Amino acid sequence: MTMMEEKKSPEPTQKSGEQDQAATPLSLEERVWAALKECYDPEIPVNIVDLGLVYEVKIDDSIPGEANVFIRMTLTAPGCGMGPMIANDVKRRVQAVSDVNNVRVDLVFDPAWNPGMMSESAKLQLNML
Repeated sequence: MTMMEEKKSPEPTQKSGEQDQAATPLSLEERVWAALKECYDPEIPVNIVDLGLVYEVKIDDSIPGEANVFIRMTLTAPGCGMGPMIANDVKRRVQAVSDVNNVRVDLVFDPAWNPGMMSESAKLQLNML
């Protein structure tokens, strides 16, 4: 075997491992959280999950293919005029997830949001670390 052949041999193993990971379907909960990560506060360039705005996600999937998703979330400030728009975006994106039938989004302000609720990633993106 030449050195070039030795370097090529690990590639097929890596690709088959990637295929195995890609073939593993995401759970409904993982797909809902992925949809939530696509939602942004229009005034802050960080998704609402990393901002720490999502307090709770409950999924009732007792009827296959017709899950009901309940989301408790907050805003960065109670008087935020973008609240209804963000809540509608959350509802629309989660409702688009396959197997989701209904979505309820409740905006709550207890506990009040604070910057300490943000993920490390969000703090880095906003230069807060």
